[in-house]
Amino acid sequence: MAENSTMVTGFVLVGFQLQAELQMGLFFVFLALYLITLGSNLGMMVLIQSNPRLQTPMYFFLSHLSFLDICYSSVIVPQLLATLGTDNKVITYERCASQFFFFTFCASTECLLLAVMAYDRYAAVCNPLLYATAMTPHNRLGLVAGAYAGAMVNSIVRTGCTFSISFCKSNRVDFFFCDLPPLLKLACSETRPQEQVIYILAFLVITTSISVILMSYLFIIRAILKIRAAGGKAKTFSTCVSHMAAVALFFGTLIFIYLKGNMGRSLGEDKIVSVFYTVVIPMLNPIIYSLRNKEVKEAMKKIFNRMRVSQAE
Repeated sequence: MAENSTMVTGFVLVGFQLQAELQMGLFFVFLALYLITLGSNLGMMVLIQSNPRLQTPMYFFLSHLSFLDICYSSVIVPQLLATLGTDNKVITYERCASQFFFFTFCASTECLLLAVMAYDRYAAVCNPLLYATAMTPHNRLGLVAGAYAGAMVNSIVRTGCTFSISFCKSNRVDFFFCDLPPLLKLACSETRPQEQVIYILAFLVITTSISVILMSYLFIIRAILKIRAAGGKAKTFSTCVSHMAAVALFFGTLIFIYLKGNMGRSLGEDKIVSVFYTVVIPMLNPIIYSLRNKEVKEAMKKIFNRMRVSQAE
């Protein structure tokens, strides 16, 4: 291995060290999950764009969440399938850096977008008369653009800091994609300055997003408690349940991986949790929003009815 990072030509993604039969089994499992992720999120985007009743701020943000989940999963899963289905586990230095950048970008954008969606629910529940004014097409586009811009800054700095490190201990990344913790284990130079910048940025993105979400839901809960009718409380709260479930799944796993530290946790546990938030959660989000949303269900029923009529003709 070279003595500095400029001479590194590639890494070996160790992935899941299992017997060949088990690896092929995992290959088909992940392939099925990936196809479901693509189909369900693309379906959600098409459904939102094609149905006039879904042309609202909430569904505008949801369509961007579906787009991010497609990108998020596509950054990781194809490479994972390649390492499971073939003996070639090598990833070039450039591809590793690109995967790291786009993974960070998608994860950061999703953090900030979930915060934007929480603010949208706050505006809808706490200020319903001013909701249309607060969430104009210009304003909601600005909120989404801000999420993408913030994520872009975080991704550029995080990638620059990580790949300015000299890698010379080994080129074997004991993970299934190019993530920060396994890459840092290969460093042969001082990494503390880079790690401080990386973790400060990650802390800012995660804590800012969580703070906006918590504040939004504190105001939402206070507004719901003021509603006298029990049916009104349940109806208002039901508009937030899907978002709360998505937030709990996404931030719960991120906090476990990046903020808890490595104490008492094996690398195998890290891999399992990483599979959950890179493969499973992007598949679950459209299902969560479909199951808990009457408008989405009605739009899907209309499409299925049209398909039945066209087939009958």
